[in-house]
Amino acid sequence: MKIAIIGAGAIGGYVGAKLALAGEEVTFIVRGANLEAIRARGIKLIDNEGVEHVAPDVKATDNYAEAGVQELVILALKAHQVDAVADQIGKLMGPDTVVVTMQNGIPFWYFHQHGGPFEGHTVTSVDPTGTLASKIDPARILGCVVYPAAELMAPGVIRHVEGERFPLGELDGSASVRAQAISEVFQHAGLKAPVLDNIRAEIWLKLWGNVCFNPISALSHSTLVDICQFPLARELAAEMMQEAQAVAAKLGISFRVTLDRRIEGAEKVGKHKTSMLQDVEAGRGPEIDALVGSVVELGRLTGTPTPHIDSAYALVKLLERSMTAEHGGVRMQKLVAA
Repeated sequence: MKIAIIGAGAIGGYVGAKLALAGEEVTFIVRGANLEAIRARGIKLIDNEGVEHVAPDVKATDNYAEAGVQELVILALKAHQVDAVADQIGKLMGPDTVVVTMQNGIPFWYFHQHGGPFEGHTVTSVDPTGTLASKIDPARILGCVVYPAAELMAPGVIRHVEGERFPLGELDGSASVRAQAISEVFQHAGLKAPVLDNIRAEIWLKLWGNVCFNPISALSHSTLVDICQFPLARELAAEMMQEAQAVAAKLGISFRVTLDRRIEGAEKVGKHKTSMLQDVEAGRGPEIDALVGSVVELGRLTGTPTPHIDSAYALVKLLERSMTAEHGGVRMQKLVAA
């Protein structure tokens, strides 16, 4: 299958490497050091057992027209980065091109084919001008939830931490031929990609942890296991999760696992830094609005109080503002004993 991966960060690089190693025709659309590294050496994947795999024959470009029409486009940028490329994505589209969105949090298409009183509502925290919905035809979209943890170790070098699941689903819940075909491509590459009849419920299950663990980790510079094993932080995470669960319930979503089991699952991941903490340390703009602001917005939309989430949102937005003003990141630094 002819596949374009927009973005070669931790997840885009991991998925693209796995697909390329399985024989798919992969083009990475990237910029800067990642572009040069992939062009020169291909993309390297270090698996969770430390074994290195190199896909040398992948293509890399920063020119969408040069990449040409694709069968599958995997949008692997952070949610707040998608708007900048929206005008270019059309150059990759043919009549039957499918777009798989791999953003964390509430996606811009959430209320397309949702039904009920909120049908067609624009989630302004992730698509404030409506640009994404206008430039990316929702009819092309196949929803996806990203469960693996990975890290961009260096340009063109990805380390897989854990997890292989990428559940897929049509926005209307149908069992389509295209969804099954893409699922089979992913499975051939060693990824678990079941086709679900309610992708929004799966989005909420992932977001249930992200809405609390990401901002807490970014503000406290703590890993998942640190948060889960420190009683005050664990209690705060549980309070935020209860608020998110109440919002989800107003939208007809129920969770298939208990709150305690969701926290235990995060704890088992261990000393893993969340994506928001990685971004804060690197001085990159973190995914605040898709992961936290969207839940605040949907709380307002459904008339559901979210005081703990509101507080965390205010603090990480202030941190983002300070980082932007100082053109820097924030990292824990060891002190040298006198």
